[in-house]
Amino acid sequence: MARVLKIRDLTLRDGQQSSFATRMTQAQVDRCLPYYKDAGFFAMEVWGGAVPDSVMRYLGENPWTRLETIHKAVGDVSKLTALSRGRNLFGYAPYTDEIIDGFCRNAIESGLGIMRIFDALNDVDNVKSTIKYVKQYGGIADCAICYTVDPKYPQPSFFQKLFGKKAQQPIFTDEYFIDKAKQMAALGADMITIKDMSGLIPPQRVSGLIKLLKKNVNVPIDFHTHCTPGYGLASVYAAIAAGVDVVDTNCWWFGGGTGAPAIELVYLFCKKMGVELQANMEAVAKINEQLKDIRKELEISVFGAEKPAPKPFNPMTDAVPAEVDALLDKAVKAAEAEDFAALLDASQKIEAYFGFPAPNELVQKAEIPGGMYSNMVAQLKQLKAEDILPRAMELIPSVRMDAGLPPLVTPTSQIVGAQAVNCAMDEKAGRAMYTNKSSQFVSLVKGEYGHTPKAVDPEFRLKICGVREETPYDTSKYTMQPNPELPEAGGVKLAANEKEVLLLELFPLVAKTFLTNEKKKAYEAMPKAEVKAEETAPKAEAAVKAPITGNTVNAPLPGRVIAIKVKVGDTVKVGDSVLTLEAMKMENDITTDYAGTVKQILVAEGEAVAADAKLIEIQ
Repeated sequence: MARVLKIRDLTLRDGQQSSFATRMTQAQVDRCLPYYKDAGFFAMEVWGGAVPDSVMRYLGENPWTRLETIHKAVGDVSKLTALSRGRNLFGYAPYTDEIIDGFCRNAIESGLGIMRIFDALNDVDNVKSTIKYVKQYGGIADCAICYTVDPKYPQPSFFQKLFGKKAQQPIFTDEYFIDKAKQMAALGADMITIKDMSGLIPPQRVSGLIKLLKKNVNVPIDFHTHCTPGYGLASVYAAIAAGVDVVDTNCWWFGGGTGAPAIELVYLFCKKMGVELQANMEAVAKINEQLKDIRKELEISVFGAEKPAPKPFNPMTDAVPAEVDALLDKAVKAAEAEDFAALLDASQKIEAYFGFPAPNELVQKAEIPGGMYSNMVAQLKQLKAEDILPRAMELIPSVRMDAGLPPLVTPTSQIVGAQAVNCAMDEKAGRAMYTNKSSQFVSLVKGEYGHTPKAVDPEFRLKICGVREETPYDTSKYTMQPNPELPEAGGVKLAANEKEVLLLELFPLVAKTFLTNEKKKAYEAMPKAEVKAEETAPKAEAAVKAPITGNTVNAPLPGRVIAIKVKVGDTVKVGDSVLTLEAMKMENDITTDYAGTVKQILVAEGEAVAADAKLIEIQ
């Protein structure tokens, strides 16, 4: 009997997130769903990651509706999967067990079958609660180990060696990853995933890890990778040859490049190897008919123009070109012989033949996720500081080392990347490095995100956080988001039920805007007779700002005001935090360089401000 390889299709979550900024609308998703029901994938990743945030922020859609609609269409043919960041869920702060419990219960009741749980630090303590609640409510706990690499450690000089300084030993060894898998299996993991979010794992490394995992843990092993640096397809082929149980793929039009490999290229390889793919490829072809047009729609809406696309190909109706057939034979032979150089060469030539993006050598050499790099570029354009990009890239390894060598995955990739930008801007302005630091970077160094792979230097922690000892996050101090009544929507509560409360907790700013708009639309659609007279009273005009005569606290970078910590009449001293600014997805405490009395607040919470905008006047 032929060996069966299971497929987790990523197209509707990671696929569209990696290539099209998570802008796929519900209407576009709906066009594909009838064919997904026939495709028979083991699993479909449709939720989590950036989906809940993006569908509210950019599309004005309800994330719960997204999940429930897909489940209603597909049923239990494929298990629906979401990506969750362990104790952080989707946010940038740890949550209480009460929030994790409610989230897992509601997600599974809404149709979720598998929760893929990872922690950005690979701190197993941070996934315990999610494993517990997912299993309690009947879901499958898929525990992911974030694959990462050691930076290129500087070697000690001759004199340093003379005085006893030793070279830094690698941390991210095979033993490190196997130990994490064993710990997760002991907690009840139903599956283990090697999560290679940066596409940095070469075929020889994944082959070895798959074999070691199969020996050391008695649960199915899944492999997730991306194609950005050029290893993706070859590493999937190597994983299949090594005996992996599940691989993650995208459908053709969303495959390759910044995404995962295309299932069609995996199908061709498996046919040659005598491995049966658990997927109906005729149904996949029908999904692709929809995705071809959806891809064009997304390219125009997201990028303003169509981008180069792979050549059309349907393995069920199109003959495999002789050149590709020969390369597939070479790839199979190389995978079986563990000739990984030949496997990589053949795999990259197959992708090149079909017109998939070439390997991104910059990302490969920098050893960072492609999304992290593109985020930095976009953020620096917003700051009008593109010139510091090379220096910010240079600073990433040292910032990462200072912060305890976290794997670069959301949210730590954003935290480290944003801090590298801050440090480069500090240098450019003649300030000491780490003069400007985000609240999240402070929390990471302090220990509130969990245990880092490498211990943080206590003196550095003192400099950044004001304490020497690692200090875990105290969930007893967690306060729920306010849930006010909305006068502009007839006095209804901002969050009307548990699912809306959870959105407010996980995405405070985005959900507040989304839910307010939803409640206002519902209220405005009501018959006018139902609107009370006092609710239609004219609003008071905004106070006119007085001329500025004192000193002002200005925005060091563009962002959105998310909290004002002082009020008019307050006395402040130099160094006091007066406002929190969200910039580059990070929260930045803005302090005052002046002592005195707050004369006037020049901005409002929720307001977007430019760099150097005047925020608060101090007399």
